[in-house]
Order: sequence, then structure tokens, then C-alpha cells
Amino acid sequence: MISLLRKRSKATVALDIGSNVVKCLRLDHSGEHPLITNFAMVELMPDAIVEGEIMDREMVVEAIRECLNQAKVSDADVSTSIGGRSVIVKKIIMDKMAAADAEEAIFWEAEQHVPFDIDDICLDFQIVKEDVGANQMEILLVAAKKETIQAHAELIREADMRPVLIDVDAFAVQNAWEMNNGGPSEDVVGLMNVGADVTSLCVVQSGTPYFTRDLNVGTNRLVEEFQKEFGVSFDEARDFVAHPEKVEESEADRLVEIVRGVARDLSMGIDRSISYLRTSGDAESIDRIVLSGGGARFPGLRQLLSEHDNYEIEVGNPLQSVGYDPKVFGEEEVDELAPLLTVSVGLGLRSQGDKQ
Repeated sequence: MISLLRKRSKATVALDIGSNVVKCLRLDHSGEHPLITNFAMVELMPDAIVEGEIMDREMVVEAIRECLNQAKVSDADVSTSIGGRSVIVKKIIMDKMAAADAEEAIFWEAEQHVPFDIDDICLDFQIVKEDVGANQMEILLVAAKKETIQAHAELIREADMRPVLIDVDAFAVQNAWEMNNGGPSEDVVGLMNVGADVTSLCVVQSGTPYFTRDLNVGTNRLVEEFQKEFGVSFDEARDFVAHPEKVEESEADRLVEIVRGVARDLSMGIDRSISYLRTSGDAESIDRIVLSGGGARFPGLRQLLSEHDNYEIEVGNPLQSVGYDPKVFGEEEVDELAPLLTVSVGLGLRSQGDKQ
């Protein structure tokens, strides 16, 4: 399930099933640089997926089929990812041992650190530091509910495709960022993916995730506030959030106040993450924050976060090191669309059998 190293296959198809939008892209790896050859995205009806939980299965399957059809993807093998409360990522300390022995021992360790029944989860791990003293080592532990993985896989099978890789959203974001950053950074970096229902914050350094945190705020909060503030329908509010440039100049101040509330909640999540880093002894602070996801392109969010937290905050561009013909994205503006493709590109850079 975890995979931060990249093995080049001829092509990979990535399917990012979000709460509001299903996105599909195909990456061709036969050239010097990965090339996006196919792309499509299809909006989901409200409440089809809520906080990662599938509420209307038939509707989601139909959206996946439509997305694949619009993208004109003929490849049957698909890479996808999961996130939210059903996934736990945590660094733990355990007795030093060989990787083969750790595979068995990790289940005993996981029972002490994972708030799920051990029989109901899938586990994966990586030895981060082989020696931390006292004959112990540091392990990155990832646990995901089996029912979440199975439900995600079944959605894809019902759409007549084969799920060959199910990753973690936060790791896909990290993979995309490192690819476009020229590799892992020695800085302590907060990768903040602002999704529809949830914002995931993954703190990484030198290629290793310290931990991930899910914040219960996303672009749907903006949609709700738009409805209240401007007295518009859900569809109109969602259109504003997807295309904020449509907001009239006279309403700009009201827009800033809506975004300010979301920025305040995100900043609280950053503050708590820094407190955790200090308590765990991993780092004193975060050096910079990279925004991605649908919320990253929203006017003022980056500036408001920067003002509150006094950090260097940038918007990531997952297309920086991959090739593409702008026509593949149809009428969408590439610069506006790019932050939404972070998970998709990160998944497309992986292939079945990769191992962290």
C-alpha cells in the first residue's frame, strides 16, 4: 500500500475518487519524462461521498465509468488511493530486528497503536531508522480498514476496471511534490491538500513522513458559507468555489471573510501539528507549507495562511516535471486545474509492486 519509490512501467492510469469530483489521468512513461496522454474529471452529486464514506454507490460507479469514458482510457489496470479516518499513519519505536522478522512482530506492535481491531485492518510498514539506540529502531506504520480498501476496490471493479494499486492520499501528494521538487527535501515540509470535506496535512522531511493529520475543513465549508452569505443555490455556490474568478468585484470583501474563516481553522491544525512535532522530538517547527487540492487555488487562502502562521506558503504544481499537451485538459485553464491533480499525478508516478 505504501510506495514512494518509482518503477517505470509503460503507462499508468490514476483514478482519484474525491467527495466532489472523480478525476482520471493516464501517464505514459516510455519517454524521458512522464507524459499525460488522457484526462477527464466528472462532478459527483452532493452527498454521494461524505468524508470518505460512500453514500450512493450506484452514483459513484456511474461517475467513474463516465470519467473513464470521457478520458478515453482503454487500459484496464488502475491505481487509486484512500484517506480520512480509516487510515492511520504513525511512527513507532520497536526492538531492533531484521525486516523479515518485523513483518510478524509489527502486528503485535500495531495492537498498541492503532484504534481498530487488528483483524479488521491491513498493515504496511517501513523501517525509517535502523538504530535509534537501546537496541531499538524506528518504524513508519500504516494501517487501513479492510472494509474501506475492499469497498474502494469494488467500486473500480464494478466500473469494469482492475484496481492494481491502492495507496494513501497523503503519500500520493508527497510523491507528486518530491517528483516536482527534484527529490526529497531536508526542510520540514507540511504538505496540505485541501479537499472537499477534509484537508490532509502530511509533515515530511528527507523523504520520510513524520505523521499525517486530517482536518475537518475543506472546500465544502466554502460552499456552505457561500450559500448563506450570497443566498444562492448549492450548484451556484459550488460553481463559485470551482471558479472563484466569477465572483463580482463588489463582493470581494465578503469573499475574503469567508476564506478567512477557513484559513483560521487550517491554521489551528498547523499549530497543533507543530506542538506534536515538538512533543515527539521530531522537529521544532515546519519550514514551509505546500498547498494542493481544490482549495489551494482559492483567492487569498495562501496569503491569509501566511499572515496567520508566518510561514513560507506556496501552491504546489504537480505538472511542473511532467509533459502534457494543454488540449488534453479541454477548456480548463492548466494553471487553475493543476493543484487539483496532485493526488492523480502522484498515483500515476507509481506502479504495481513499488515499495517504500
